[in-house]
Amino acid sequence: MLTAIQRFFQRTLADPASHDDELPTLELAAAALLCEVMRADYRVDPAQLEALRELLMTHLHLEAEAVESLMAMAREEVESSVDHYQFVSLIKQDYDYGRRVELVRMMWVLALADGEHHHLEEHRIRQLADLLHVGHSDFILTKLEAQSARV
Repeated sequence: MLTAIQRFFQRTLADPASHDDELPTLELAAAALLCEVMRADYRVDPAQLEALRELLMTHLHLEAEAVESLMAMAREEVESSVDHYQFVSLIKQDYDYGRRVELVRMMWVLALADGEHHHLEEHRIRQLADLLHVGHSDFILTKLEAQSARV
């Protein structure tokens, strides 16, 4: 997996213009969905940015520089995307159910990183969980896990 990520960054950084029409990578898709949650309340808190960095480093096993590049690309993708279809379909195709549940848990950790429980962030996570075919019971369970971890 690490080799695939390194190849992606080498290709993209070598000639970014030639890859504009390609589908996003799995890592970029996951990061983009997390960014979508982070910006759901129209405010990006520094605590959420730090939480995103930590989640991506832990989840993708990347170095700090690679995470910074991935975060920048993900935020740009989210700003320019019309919908979530390309990201969600890639995740559904490649992640098993357990990994999709883990991604929803990460969304909750990110949403709660600023110390607030905002209804717009919850709504966005609910939408994404539904699109990822994560069951409602797992949606609630991941929410409770993230809330108890914050205490």
